[in-house]
Amino acid sequence: MLNSNDKHELKIRSLHPLIGAEVTNVDFKEPLQSSIVEQIHKAWMEHQILVFPNQKISDEQHVAVTRNFGEPEIFHQSIIKSKFVKEIFRVSNTDENGRLMPQSDPIQKQLSSAKKWHTDSSYRSIPAMGSLLHGVEVSRTGGLTCFTNMYEVYDALPERLRTRVEGKKCRHDFEHLSRITGAIKPTDEERASMPPIWQPMVRLHPKTKRKSLYISPIYNDKIEGMGETESIELIEELAVFAGQDKFVYRHKWETDDVLMWDNRCTMHIVTPHDPSERRVMHRTTIVGEGPVLAA
Repeated sequence: MLNSNDKHELKIRSLHPLIGAEVTNVDFKEPLQSSIVEQIHKAWMEHQILVFPNQKISDEQHVAVTRNFGEPEIFHQSIIKSKFVKEIFRVSNTDENGRLMPQSDPIQKQLSSAKKWHTDSSYRSIPAMGSLLHGVEVSRTGGLTCFTNMYEVYDALPERLRTRVEGKKCRHDFEHLSRITGAIKPTDEERASMPPIWQPMVRLHPKTKRKSLYISPIYNDKIEGMGETESIELIEELAVFAGQDKFVYRHKWETDDVLMWDNRCTMHIVTPHDPSERRVMHRTTIVGEGPVLAA
């Protein structure tokens, strides 16, 4: 018997002139056929962000969908990683018993960094390829996830900024997260497993061959050839430039939306929401295929 993913072509609807598309006529509860995976990948490369509505899936099904596109990353810290499905990264203000956590909780302090522009796992020597985020319980008081198209950001850089980033490398340090949020510092073991890494500020996408600006402000603390203050100021200026409306799609979540994005050409940020309102989001992260390619 054919499953529902064999019956029809995907329906794809653009959500923003420069980034994002909604994809329907696919069921993530069923195994995906290769033709469907190919269609999704093609749309992913074209739109950078894909929104799949009405996907009421388990964590195990979430991981299975992810494996169609690469190996799921296992987060190197235990405080956010699910105790039940190791590939799941819990972007949540509840613990795994469903209890709301206060903002003072170390996990919440660390997750507060999502309110600044970033790209997932940029602190790894081989950064993440992509991510899939499932809206298990969504916020109605905010909590929008916003994505910016870093291809278009790079293309639009004024000359004075372009000359400051081309040919330069920026440092990505996981520990910088604790400095800016007040979260618990990594243990010696965690620090040893994720030492700071220098990455090119202009990267080449391995599939599309397009250039993009590559920064991740929650992890960036230094730019080669610059002092610490100058580095941070330039990163902040670039982040403000990248956050212009013309580059950004803002996603208002509905329960059981699944979003899939390409970390190689986007950044994202979460808008604030009422901390007394439950927000439970489960993420998988796709391991990168190789080192960042300098453009």
